[in-house]
Amino acid sequence: MNKSLACSLMQLATLVVTAACSLPVIASEDLAKKNACLTCHGVSKKIVGPAFADIAQKYNAAKTDADVLAKSIKAGGSGKWGAVAMAPQPQLSDADALTLASWILKGAR
Repeated sequence: MNKSLACSLMQLATLVVTAACSLPVIASEDLAKKNACLTCHGVSKKIVGPAFADIAQKYNAAKTDADVLAKSIKAGGSGKWGAVAMAPQPQLSDADALTLASWILKGAR
């Protein structure tokens, strides 16, 4: 392989890796696991907090957008689902909170 081709391939590889690293986090169960959401919430069944499917149903019926739910995730709160409070999640980036909220509103699929 000539030196020019090797350099071009290295530049292409660098570009691909850089592009992949700058892509937004894709909403998934992995992000929920990473942030311990699944400790209290099941995808389809209640654990301590409501199931993501139930959250999606309630918030979609109220026409709540993902920004509102993301703020609620970060702030925590009580009274929306009974007496058990949700702990605030301030460590979540705004982007991750929005990604999780969008995923939840789509039924956590």
